[in-house]
Amino acid sequence: MKKLLLTLIFILSVNMGYSQLFTKKKVINNENFDKPQISWGYYLGVNNYDFNFDYKVDLEDIQTQKSFGFNVGLIGNVRINDYLDVRFEPGLVMSKRSLIYDPLYFNESEFNQLQHQRDLKSTYIHFPILLKISTKRVNNFKPYITAGVSTAINLSSKENSLDDNTLGQFRMKKNAFFYELGFGIDLYLEWFKFSPSIRGIFAISDELVPDEDPMSPWTSNIDFMKTSGIVVNFTFQ
Repeated sequence: MKKLLLTLIFILSVNMGYSQLFTKKKVINNENFDKPQISWGYYLGVNNYDFNFDYKVDLEDIQTQKSFGFNVGLIGNVRINDYLDVRFEPGLVMSKRSLIYDPLYFNESEFNQLQHQRDLKSTYIHFPILLKISTKRVNNFKPYITAGVSTAINLSSKENSLDDNTLGQFRMKKNAFFYELGFGIDLYLEWFKFSPSIRGIFAISDELVPDEDPMSPWTSNIDFMKTSGIVVNFTFQ
């Protein structure tokens, strides 16, 4: 996923540079839009979250069945200069993932997907701090890349619950930490700035809460479980 994201960033940068090089000068919208030191906005978007696992014993991988989720949040932007900004983007992220286990984890030969599946619905309060690096504005376009760190509170974690997988409850830690990489483009319209962007989010902390039974087939073979995902946001400022 990281290689794909870096490839997309490179392709977008080359493509935008080539197209803008041969674009005639146009009427400039909101020419002084980026001059204030502090500006505000909001975003709406979708996400597609996954899990990455490190295992203690080499068994079949736990499969993650992914689905699209929803993001919404606010933006606080601090301008450093014409090319650098620092952004704080607190928001709400809702996602759903299902873990599907191989029968080997349960010493069984027959596979019943529903019996060996755990559905994990997560609602994160997400707090990213990002550095936005922009190119020079050409007409009403300005590509940029972003990089930063974030933390999130998983309101659906059940970290302190006494119920574990023996009662059908897969537990996750309440707090998680991430780094983020992405790219986008500022489009200066007549009345506001619209910015579509895509971003990769990669956890650096373990999110698993093991079952009480050290031999639990659900958690005993997982050494490290962390979120990774793609987020597409549409920003309005």
